[in-house]
Amino acid sequence: QVQLVESGGGLVQAGGSLKLSCAASGRTFSTKAMGWFRQAPGKERELVATINWSGGITYYEDSVKGRFTISRDNAKNTVYLQMNSLKPEDTAVYYCAADGWQYRTTLLLTSAEYYYWGQGTQVTVSS
Repeated sequence: QVQLVESGGGLVQAGGSLKLSCAASGRTFSTKAMGWFRQAPGKERELVATINWSGGITYYEDSVKGRFTISRDNAKNTVYLQMNSLKPEDTAVYYCAADGWQYRTTLLLTSAEYYYWGQGTQVTVSS
C-alpha cells in the first residue's frame, strides 16, 4: 500500500514559480514510476509529467516542456514538480500518482495506468 501526500501548491502571479512535492509512504516507492497530473475546472484530468522508477527517464506534456521539471529523491520517498514561468492556463488541481507495479520499463502516459493517487493540491496562477 502506498499513500501519497502533495504539498506546495498556492497562488502565484504569471511568470512565477512553484515547487510541488509528493511524499510517499511505504517501502516500494523507489520501484515505482510516478506521475503528476492536473485537472482544471470543467476539463479532464491530464498528464503533466512522468518519471520512471530510477529517475532516468522523464516525459512532459507539450505545453509544459521547458518550463516544468519532474524529479525524484528515492532516499526521501518524494517526487517533485518544479514549475517555472507559470501561466494562467496552468491553474488546476495537481495530483501525484504512483504505479501499482514495480520496475516497469515503459512510460506510463495515461491516468488508467496509475494505481495510487494523492488528494491533490491547488495551483492558481493570476494574470
